Amino acid sequence: MYKTKLFVVSAPSGAGKTSLCNKLISKYKDRLKYSISYTTREPRIGEVDGQDYFFIDEKKFKKMINNEEFLEWAVVHGNYYGTSKKLIEEYLSSGYDVILDIDPQGARQIKAKYSDAVFIFIVAPSMKELKNRLVNRRTETIENINIRMKNALEEIKFYKMYDYLIVNKYLNIAFEELNAIYLSEHLKTKDIENIEELIDMEV
Repeated sequence: MYKTKLFVVSAPSGAGKTSLCNKLISKYKDRLKYSISYTTREPRIGEVDGQDYFFIDEKKFKKMINNEEFLEWAVVHGNYYGTSKKLIEEYLSSGYDVILDIDPQGARQIKAKYSDAVFIFIVAPSMKELKNRLVNRRTETIENINIRMKNALEEIKFYKMYDYLIVNKYLNIAFEELNAIYLSEHLKTKDIENIEELIDMEV
């Protein structure tokens, strides 16, 4: 009865998508997996290879592109990011939902391949708040923050490509909305082939 699903979450840097995704995975750790992306960027302080990202060099990344190992890939902020096709297929076939934290470039590629995927876009309540969050993270230079702000203005234009929009003003409320989306997506009648698997039909 349980149909596994792919949840694609995008947001400008600083909108809070990573915190929200982590909370959802923690709540449903027995049925929801996080897709760890490959990237050529340098690890930030505290990031662990194989846990936050698979950190590889550009030569290896391009080799994986040529071998068609990515479900999607894109260049973001000057670095390569990609989603392993094999990893996603293994999770879904093993009975797990999968959540992808990717940018609109990658989301567009997924949309062309997975018609049943669920697309969620997360934004901060204002551009000023977004910039404040990036500054307070203390992980970016002023130059990088300005680049991310410029990219954020472009990424927001693609919100109509997504099924849901969450404005992350307060983390607890935004998480309730994300959780509601996750639960409701498993209650759709189109995904239930046999109601007798759900209820006892004996009178």
